Amino acid sequence: MEFERIRGRVEKLRRLMEENGMDAFVLFVFERLNSESCHYISGFRGSSAVVVIDGWRELLVTDGRYRTQATQQSPFELSTLTGIPLPEFVVKLVNEQGYQCVGFESEKVFHSIVEGYLRKTRTEWKDASSLVPFLRRTKDASEVDAIRRAGLIARRAYGKALEQAREGMTEAEFEGILLREIKAAGGEKGWAHDDFVVVSGERGALCHGRATQRPFAVGDTVTVDYGAMVDGYMCDVTRNFAIGRVQPRALEIGQTLVKAYQAAAAALRPGALGKDIDAVARKVIAEAGFEENFLHGLGHGLGLEIHEPPRLSLLSKDVLQVGDVVTIEPGIYIEGWGGLRVEDDYLVTEQGASPLTHNGFADEEQFYGPSRWSGVELITR
Repeated sequence: MEFERIRGRVEKLRRLMEENGMDAFVLFVFERLNSESCHYISGFRGSSAVVVIDGWRELLVTDGRYRTQATQQSPFELSTLTGIPLPEFVVKLVNEQGYQCVGFESEKVFHSIVEGYLRKTRTEWKDASSLVPFLRRTKDASEVDAIRRAGLIARRAYGKALEQAREGMTEAEFEGILLREIKAAGGEKGWAHDDFVVVSGERGALCHGRATQRPFAVGDTVTVDYGAMVDGYMCDVTRNFAIGRVQPRALEIGQTLVKAYQAAAAALRPGALGKDIDAVARKVIAEAGFEENFLHGLGHGLGLEIHEPPRLSLLSKDVLQVGDVVTIEPGIYIEGWGGLRVEDDYLVTEQGASPLTHNGFADEEQFYGPSRWSGVELITR
């Protein structure tokens, strides 16, 4: 079934190639750079490869380390190289095949590769950076299922980690527990290339702060931005908990964020502008007096990468479409005090949108227990 999906994606790519006057397409992976698109179009998940697709052939080129893995993961014809750089192989192949116009992803290829190798061919190299991302944006049922399963694993792991959270535990300790619980629950890992965000107390004002040796103290609010991976696809979730007692200011901010989150989620639908969804949440936050404290866009697409099109922000020009998976993540950050954020993932459907990482905040209380309150879990150990 997986190989059939891959072949279907290749045929869609071929149609795009034809529309753009390309008789071949080359995709490079250098030390995992662009490995996500290689995974999507070929099934292969190694760190070094070239994919070549023309009107009749699909070729996967890698080195001997990945011979067995490549045959298991991809239906493509396989070539393993020894003693020749991947770009040199591509130059030789392109010249032998006599391609007139080859698409490549200039955004993912180093300038030295273009000038040192590709320019030595007799073909036209045409930027095709948008083709695979265009295909990747619309998630099929298998992709949606992987993100949903990742969300369930992440949720269970977070619940287990909360059972162990306590005063005196460091941010880094909590992150380590959460990662361990994610793997114990069946996740491949957390995020592919990033640490989780675990920030406590005044460090909560750091939107993307990484875990440190700072210990949790009574009265701290802790923000945790995390996720799990299933079949290469990731979820992206943010939750907050308080140690010992909840500050009134944290309660006010948490309630505001939940209202903003719910309003924006309700506005998701095909045809909506990304900037308009952002504006819905921003209006709620502004009316609560925190307009200057919402420092980032409302959300982003995700899948094989944690940040993909479309964007939900003031500057976004994206129009939502069926099959988009996006985050909704309003946040409020106050320098010297801290901050909070709430986040979940949604699939845009013909009817509007469907949650992938929760079933609504009422269900969160049922899952976590009666100590759940607006936007923050209270830890009394």
